[in-house]
Amino acid sequence: MRLASLALGLLLAGATPVLAADPVIFAAASMKTALDEIATEFAAETGTKPVISYAGSSALAKQIDAGAPADMFISASVAWMDDVEKAGMVLPDSRKDLLGNTLVLISDSEAPVDLPKLPEVLGDHKLAMALVDSVPAGQYGKAALTFMGLWDKVEPQVAQADNVRAALALVATGEAPYGIVYKTDAAAEPKVHVVATFPEGSHKPITYPAALIKDGPAPAEAKAFLDYLGTPKAAAIFEAQGFEVK
Repeated sequence: MRLASLALGLLLAGATPVLAADPVIFAAASMKTALDEIATEFAAETGTKPVISYAGSSALAKQIDAGAPADMFISASVAWMDDVEKAGMVLPDSRKDLLGNTLVLISDSEAPVDLPKLPEVLGDHKLAMALVDSVPAGQYGKAALTFMGLWDKVEPQVAQADNVRAALALVATGEAPYGIVYKTDAAAEPKVHVVATFPEGSHKPITYPAALIKDGPAPAEAKAFLDYLGTPKAAAIFEAQGFEVK
């Protein structure tokens, strides 16, 4: 219960108290730019304002499993949604695959990088990644580098961040010259450039499943928002950010 209370405290700290009709959404950090825009449109049309907590999918899944008060979970990983479903937290028949994404190498420079030459290009500099053992973007990145025979060569230079947006920030602020993030993260940050794209076959498909959570505080409003995520208006916003709409 301490973890659930902490999660709720983090959601509400410094913010207007959540109304009973405001659905609480736990969403992968990589969705922030697009989902904030969609939530604003939804609020303007319905008067219901989703309260969204962004973090790595692993952290969110663990909070939901511990009883954090969420109405919906959108994961950047099928595995972490499976974890929540196996824990009995997913509302039956509400789960759906919402989006796809692409894994890219970013830099504060515009010079393209030949991925097999990444170790030489990187040298002694840092490579920003989300946590490689738990956060989906980090897991996909490690898998891709391993598939290409590069992981052992670059591992000493990897700077791990709590989530993919934190890894993006390391490159945007110049603390790391290169990073591995999603295409959508690169689109949201004008200070970075995509300098290479990882082959699809180098890692598992990047899929974002969404589902309603049992016993959430605003189930009807959450379902309405989940339905809204499947509308043409929401799809246009997702696609503008570089997501593949399922």
